[in-house]
Amino acid sequence: MQKVNHYFVNFYFTKMNFCVIIDEINYAQRGDDMIKKEMIAMLLAGGQGSRLGVLTAKVAKPAVAFGGKYRIIDFPLSNCINSGIDTVGVLTQYQPLRLNSHIGIGIPWDLDRNIGGVTILPPYEKSSNSEWYTGTANAIYQNLDYMESFHPDYVLILSGDHIYKMDYEVMLDYHKEHKADVTIAAMPVPMEEASRFGIVITDEDGQITEFQEKPPQPKSNLASMGIYIFSWPALKEALVALKNEPGCDFGKHIIPYCHEKGERLFAYEYNGYWKDVGTLGSYWEANMELIDIIPEFNLYEEFWKIYTNSDIIPPQYISGQAVINRSIIGDGAEIYGEVDNCVIGPGVTIGEGTIVRDSIIMKDVSVGEGCVIDKAIIAESVEVGSHVTLGIGADVPNQRKPDIYAFGLVTIGENSVIPDGVQVGKNTAISGVTTKEDYPGGVLGSGETLIKAGERS
Repeated sequence: MQKVNHYFVNFYFTKMNFCVIIDEINYAQRGDDMIKKEMIAMLLAGGQGSRLGVLTAKVAKPAVAFGGKYRIIDFPLSNCINSGIDTVGVLTQYQPLRLNSHIGIGIPWDLDRNIGGVTILPPYEKSSNSEWYTGTANAIYQNLDYMESFHPDYVLILSGDHIYKMDYEVMLDYHKEHKADVTIAAMPVPMEEASRFGIVITDEDGQITEFQEKPPQPKSNLASMGIYIFSWPALKEALVALKNEPGCDFGKHIIPYCHEKGERLFAYEYNGYWKDVGTLGSYWEANMELIDIIPEFNLYEEFWKIYTNSDIIPPQYISGQAVINRSIIGDGAEIYGEVDNCVIGPGVTIGEGTIVRDSIIMKDVSVGEGCVIDKAIIAESVEVGSHVTLGIGADVPNQRKPDIYAFGLVTIGENSVIPDGVQVGKNTAISGVTTKEDYPGGVLGSGETLIKAGERS
């Protein structure tokens, strides 16, 4: 083992001059530089998010806009840098273009590092075969070499589709204190909802005695949040042991494997705000909670900022006749009508005489004059004509996908066009460039779906 000299330059400034001091640091090297990170994060961001319907037809769920300024993936990325984690692998797969361009080299999150930083990890062709990620754990296994290159003591596994703030360093301290092999972040949920989650049962010390994956009769209300800290040897061994498991998943395979093997599994109880925005209803609700008088989830805290990659655009313009009540208005928006209880993204135009209520309108949407919009989610770059009415009629279940297009919402996919003068009912979905001929009698009734040829629902 040879000694290699590395030099670090420090600049010291005074009122009149500055001096340069070169510090020499010696450390052992084996062939190449020994990179060492105590904990790295692996961020799973490849999911389609099919329960968001037309919102994710052309974009990965973590890249969906949120809160008038951000994208969903901004929250775990910001949590990482705020927690002192400077090495993050982002695993992408479904519709990755916008996600990749949003993350870039990680500058907004201070993750543009020479060693570590943020790295996009898509599936890739190997010498023997080419395969997609088939499960959450399979995706991590396929990037074993990436993780090993940092010689981590611990690996943090995250999902890219949750809205929350968490100090992962506190969770790591808990992991160390209990000499755990695996620590699972968990939070109490109402007992009647517990069957929707992976449930952990613990003893008085927090050690997990039993793990139930979406049980019909849950024994506890402590739900797994899909956030894990693994000691590196335990994670590596489990991934290699289960490498041939079809659709290998953390909740279904890795965690039970570690438990059956007798490893030390602990639950780290979290009691802050956490929202899985996996359905249109929860996504709409989470956005609406931001505009409460005292929001449960505060975007404005100085000590825990949420960072994003945002365009340099002019400030918003509010005309003299505009009326705005309890709403978030993004930069570059032009408001000429009335906005009540809404989240309005950057570059949105609301025409004169238009009323928008209880709605989410994303980036670069244009809404014409004399419209009435009630409880709608309108994706990016949509063009809504004049004298359009969205959200009328009875609350009829959607005929095609009643479990997705629900909650009384009108959902419009990105780059869609809504012609002048049409009326659209509740629990509806529209995607594509539509014309008046697509609306018999000028109406798309409640519960109906309008997906133009070539578009995805």
